[in-house]
Amino acid sequence: MTLGRGNDVASVEITGLAKRFGPDEVLAPTDLSVEDGEFVVIVGPSGCGKSTLLRLIAGLEVPSAGRVAIGGRDVTNAAPADRGLAMVFQSYALYPHLTVAENIGFPLKVAGRPRAEVAARVAAVAASLDLTPLLGRRPRALSGGQRQRVSIARAVVREPQVLLLDEPLSNLDAELRVRMRHEFARLHGQLGATMIYVTHDQLEAMTLANRIVVMSAGRVEQVGAPIDLYDRPATLAVARAIGSPGMNLMPATVVDTDLRGATLRLDDGTEVCAPVPAVVGAAVTLGVRPEHLEVDPNGPFRGPVELFERLGPLSFAHLGVPGRAQTVVAQLPSDRRVTLGEELCFSIAPERVHVFDIEGRSLGL
Repeated sequence: MTLGRGNDVASVEITGLAKRFGPDEVLAPTDLSVEDGEFVVIVGPSGCGKSTLLRLIAGLEVPSAGRVAIGGRDVTNAAPADRGLAMVFQSYALYPHLTVAENIGFPLKVAGRPRAEVAARVAAVAASLDLTPLLGRRPRALSGGQRQRVSIARAVVREPQVLLLDEPLSNLDAELRVRMRHEFARLHGQLGATMIYVTHDQLEAMTLANRIVVMSAGRVEQVGAPIDLYDRPATLAVARAIGSPGMNLMPATVVDTDLRGATLRLDDGTEVCAPVPAVVGAAVTLGVRPEHLEVDPNGPFRGPVELFERLGPLSFAHLGVPGRAQTVVAQLPSDRRVTLGEELCFSIAPERVHVFDIEGRSLGL
């Protein structure tokens, strides 16, 4: 037996789904479609509602309003066990007294599957996740990464229609997180399953997702392919969520407009052009990504280097700007050497500039 695509991989359709705890709206009415076999990652800061949305899909929370359908079947009021899905949690939730094999096979045993079938499916899943040598061990004898792989194996052994993952890598160190991201990508390729993955780590989102859902304050801000959200963030929340290091965001005022777009004046008096529609006098937020800034002795973004980070092939200079609490971060060529206190100047091509109105909406979309 080999691990493969289940018989009933399904789409997920969310319509007007909402959740309140007393007077507090944790999730505003939300619409979201996840295609059959898609890998969707929900990203956003702590408390934005992403885990609540996942728990509503799983049936672990009762919605205040709205509908959940899996494979075209309304499961809004169905018990979690009747939804055809499995969930991997942040905590491994393994049974300490059972072996790895017994932990993986537990859902099948509870379902009353024949012993031979349980053994065959456990063996197939274990081989897929490199767990075969560990089948006789108990959880206390495993590393964090091994325990997480066991929890994943236990979830997929039933060949669920939909696999939900709630921050599954948050308890692992940096090296293990990278390795486990590869495991998830490989697992999705093997299963072909519909996967919905929640994280606050935008690197996980950019690496794994077919599409990313960015959430903020209980609302979906934007849904799209990773590169689309990077190139065209619809709101400030998306601009903050996507990109590493994050986008430089600076207050500005529109001082002129013409057929080419708008001229923006920063707090320090420097001016930047952007090909966006705007109204003279409007307060806006200017956004520039560190990797889009170019060394230019006459550039408008300037200041002394307060911090210099050399991260292998990439280097970043943090420029202190008079009158501004936050530094401006600029990516430098890998061979560029700088000293603390040295003044650097940068410019940016107008088409690389992002501008957001006073409500945080992009003026470029």
